[in-house]
Amino acid sequence: MHRLIIPALALALASSASFAAPAAPATAKPPEAKPAAARPTSASHPLLSQLAAQISPTREKATDAKLVSFGTRHTLSDTKSDTRGIGAARRWVASEFAAMAKDCGGCLTVETPAETVTGRRVPKPTEVMDVLAIQKGTTDPNRVIVISGHIDSRVRDVMDATAEAPGANDDGSGTTAVIEAARVLSKHRFPATLVFAVLSGEEQGLLGGKVLADYATKQGWHVEADLNNDIVGNSTGLNGVHDASYARVFSEGVKTVETEAEAAKRRSNGGELDSPSREVARYMDALASAYLGKFHVMMIYRTDRFGRGGDQNEMLKAGFPAIRVTESHENYNHQHQDLRTENGIRYGDTLDGVDFPYLANVTRLNVITMASMAMAPAPPTHVEVSGAVTDDTTLKWDPAADAASHKVWWRDTLDPRWRHSRPAAGDSAKLKGINIDDWFFGVSAVGAGGWESPVVFPGPQGSWTHEEPPPARARPAG
Repeated sequence: MHRLIIPALALALASSASFAAPAAPATAKPPEAKPAAARPTSASHPLLSQLAAQISPTREKATDAKLVSFGTRHTLSDTKSDTRGIGAARRWVASEFAAMAKDCGGCLTVETPAETVTGRRVPKPTEVMDVLAIQKGTTDPNRVIVISGHIDSRVRDVMDATAEAPGANDDGSGTTAVIEAARVLSKHRFPATLVFAVLSGEEQGLLGGKVLADYATKQGWHVEADLNNDIVGNSTGLNGVHDASYARVFSEGVKTVETEAEAAKRRSNGGELDSPSREVARYMDALASAYLGKFHVMMIYRTDRFGRGGDQNEMLKAGFPAIRVTESHENYNHQHQDLRTENGIRYGDTLDGVDFPYLANVTRLNVITMASMAMAPAPPTHVEVSGAVTDDTTLKWDPAADAASHKVWWRDTLDPRWRHSRPAAGDSAKLKGINIDDWFFGVSAVGAGGWESPVVFPGPQGSWTHEEPPPARARPAG
């Protein structure tokens, strides 16, 4: 991996250095060090550094310890007890959200969407319930940014609903990040809506992800991103390598909901690496570089880890941009394991396997991403690019209502990050002397104060909304 230096990049604020993860020991082998990457922004934003500073590792440890105290949070576990099982855990999360709502003058609404499910891992009809805290946007409430994590836990036998299953990291860490993000962000107001989603049923088949996707669809939400945090609290891998300096962000390159007509256009014009989900990953990568000191993002060009999945998959199936955040190094002795010691090796997902300063940095990454996207205008729509058989490239788009201006971006077709940009007024821009055949292009929206949206790749492959492909045009010969 490599970074590309962009002159227009806003420098990270000096105060962000205090949040940086400690340098990795000599045994670690992290990704190649990278200087700051291109960032869709016109200015540095002190708010993002302030938000990052408010994340508390101590509070996160207390939250995760409370989740562990419920013994098991298996989806099929007890729902009546006040002290054990997933029912007690969900009610506690709802009470935490309700307390935050009281502190912020009612800025949060707590919802508990649920569906009754049966399936391969749910033999009897079971209510799968999510717990959501919804912070309604001030001026664009139908535009929604979500952070999610799943509350359910498991041991080796996925059907064992009674064994001790602490789930401190999988996914107590993700749930803790959601709760801490709600605590910090609810103290501020944003144009777009923020949703803090604690999901159930992930281990039984991504059931809570589907409940969330169905609820978002029914509400008519324009989900701009779902940041799904699953296993985000450990920094020492099974191989003993410790590295607390980065998180992995997984994203799809091609939309899950792509139609055959859209696929035909993509095969001709490119876009395999430029779905909205991939642009969210790039956005997070650049924000980390600008605001989180030595803590950075390792972008993974997959929807999830090889052969595995998470709740973001269900959001993608519903047509919503979604990424998965996961820790730098996983310890598989602490995932889906019965609590035991064998041959001197401790197995099980316990609290001592979570690095809370590291989890705090992952939470900061989520919080600054949510805040930046919520403050920025909506991404432009109907972005088109043209320029065949000319030396110039023209971009056109429909501006968002709250966009003050735009930027046009371009990068080498082998480049993982947006490298070049130019400001643009109105709804079009011509890049003279820049040949369409040699670059990939995109457009971002810039709002008041320099807040900037993710980049939008031209055509349906990059659109944040469903767009019918334009009528086919005759191609020039050659």
